[in-house]
Amino acid sequence: MRFPTVFCLLLSIVSVVFAEFSAEDCRELGLIKSQLFCSSCNSLSDYGLVELKEHCLECCQKDTASDGKLKVYPKAVLEVCTCKFGAYPQIQAFIKSDRPAKFPNLSIKYVRGLDPIVKLMDEGGNVKETLSINKWNTDTVQEFFETRLAKVEDDDYLQTNRV
Repeated sequence: MRFPTVFCLLLSIVSVVFAEFSAEDCRELGLIKSQLFCSSCNSLSDYGLVELKEHCLECCQKDTASDGKLKVYPKAVLEVCTCKFGAYPQIQAFIKSDRPAKFPNLSIKYVRGLDPIVKLMDEGGNVKETLSINKWNTDTVQEFFETRLAKVEDDDYLQTNRV
C-alpha cells in the first residue's frame, strides 16, 4: 500500500521537474514561446535580469544551430496584405522604400487579409521557417534579412547599373 503512494509521488515530482511551460503559461509570464530562443535567455544575466532566466529557459526553443550561428537561407518571401498597411505602417515603410531592392533573393507577395509574415526557404523553394513580423519595425526587418538571408554575388556588374 505504501509503495504505490511513494511511486506516484516520485512520478509527479519527475514530471514537474522535466515539464515545460505551455504557450499559455509563457504568455502569462510575458514571454512568447514560439519566438523565444534559449540563447536569448542565457544573455539575461548580462542585463541584471537573472530572476527571469529560470522561467525564460522553460519557455524557450532550442536554437537551430548548435554552434551559435543563425541559419542562413537562400530565399525568402515577405507576405502581406496592402489593406492592412494602416495597421502595420513600419512594414509598409519597409516595402515602399528602397530597402527590399538590397535583397535580390527576397520577394514580396501580396495575400489578401494576411498579417505580415516572412517565409524562409531552401534552394528548392520549400518553406523551412515561417515568422510573424507584425510587431517588427523597419530597421528590424532590414537587419533580419541582412543576417538570415544569404548574400547574392552578382557577377554581371552591368545588371547592377540598370537605369
